[in-house]
Amino acid sequence: MALSQTLQQKLLQRLSPQQIQLMKLLQVPTANLEERIKEELEENPALEVAEEGSDEDNFEEYQSDDLNDMEDDEYDGSEEEYDNIDISEYVSEGDDEVADYKLRDDNYGDHEEQKTIPLHVESTLHDVLADQLGMLSLDEKNTKIAEQIVGSIDDDGYLRRELPSIADDLAFRQNIETSETEIEDIIKLIQQFDPPGVCARDLQECLMLQLVRHQNEGKEVEQAIKVIEKYFDEFTKKHYEKIQRGLNISDEELKEVINVILKLNPRPGGNVGEVNKAESYIIPDFFIINNAGKLDLTLNSKNAPDLRISEGYRDMLKEYDRGSKKDKRQKEAVLFIKQKIDSAKWFIDMIKQRQNTLLSTMGAIMHYQKEFFLTGDETTLKPMILKDIAELTGLDISTVSRVANSKFVQTEFGTYRLKFFFSESLSTDSGEEVSTREVKKILSDLVEGENKKKPLSDERLTEMLQEKGYNIARRTVAKYREQLNISVARLRKEL
Repeated sequence: MALSQTLQQKLLQRLSPQQIQLMKLLQVPTANLEERIKEELEENPALEVAEEGSDEDNFEEYQSDDLNDMEDDEYDGSEEEYDNIDISEYVSEGDDEVADYKLRDDNYGDHEEQKTIPLHVESTLHDVLADQLGMLSLDEKNTKIAEQIVGSIDDDGYLRRELPSIADDLAFRQNIETSETEIEDIIKLIQQFDPPGVCARDLQECLMLQLVRHQNEGKEVEQAIKVIEKYFDEFTKKHYEKIQRGLNISDEELKEVINVILKLNPRPGGNVGEVNKAESYIIPDFFIINNAGKLDLTLNSKNAPDLRISEGYRDMLKEYDRGSKKDKRQKEAVLFIKQKIDSAKWFIDMIKQRQNTLLSTMGAIMHYQKEFFLTGDETTLKPMILKDIAELTGLDISTVSRVANSKFVQTEFGTYRLKFFFSESLSTDSGEEVSTREVKKILSDLVEGENKKKPLSDERLTEMLQEKGYNIARRTVAKYREQLNISVARLRKEL
């Protein structure tokens, strides 16, 4: 086979490490940014948080060039590299006049206050069940079987694993031969544990276990047991007429029975341990305040940490610059310090660029949806896609997407995810383009105001929207209804 040479021209897009780091930081929400900064502080000793009253010009002395022009300064081991070390950009003029001993105490470290950190302790569902299991008088074999069953219960309190599978688990893992009848007997014992309804195989059994504990508390409970036992399918599909005919009860009696069932817990294990769990709060990235008709946008202070280059690392470079004898070890140390300072500079630059990108993107969204931020009326939202904001800000669509996906803005009308303000357009009879968000709001209002005894069908909802001037198909109404988590008309029916 003959050898040949070819000339090819390729167009490649390569991102610098700094650009990649910026893209990753943009995706980090405010709630996680503090943790990300802590990680960087631990990895890079040249980076530190500026204290109140400290020199604010510290970072300005180390300002780096444009991020796209940055290159890593890596030592390749050559002697020539040692001789060309230039630290003038890292050391400010006139700093040598101040004696270090007047500013710092190198003989003693900072005395850290010894604090006892409280540990978050809570009991899980399996802990609660294991405690109750210890109160049963079981032999060693049955105890092992019960422990296997408890371990197979999920966080909602259901036993999803089949009896043959549990028997196989006991045989292969613990060398215990047992029958499905023995397993079923122990399941019956565990089903008497608290919380009521635990260890059920399905929703019907879960509700029955809870009702049986209160079967002597009134006629309504007895009727509710019959509904769950004999008419569970009709109940889930809200075929109330069939239930009434089967039990020969009136509308009022059926309503009381349904109220009893609705008070039951379909997730008996879901609330165990949640009393002590920390609440999950949304931390807004932006704040918008209506100041007499003028919208003021501010960034959450956690997005603007006061970071700076370590003074200790700066002093090391000054000491090297003042020294006359510069051996190989010293130069290696200086190269290490220089790399750490460069890394710290890049990270501070990334944080500042992140702030600018967030403010630029949110500012464009606020300008585009100004009417909503002034009134809070969802019907005033304009159709807006990522491309619209990208054109206003000059940013790439992918950058706008990263900002919008995980950020929240707090207004006087509530806290919203930025993705909330993006929507496609829909044409009206007059040819005007409106936001699909506006149509969804009207659809939600129509369902909320309907007669619950005769809920509106998708066909009727389509007709009502068309009467208001919105050109919309029935399948589109069904899609919007599902996106709003609104059930079909049959399941919205109430007595």
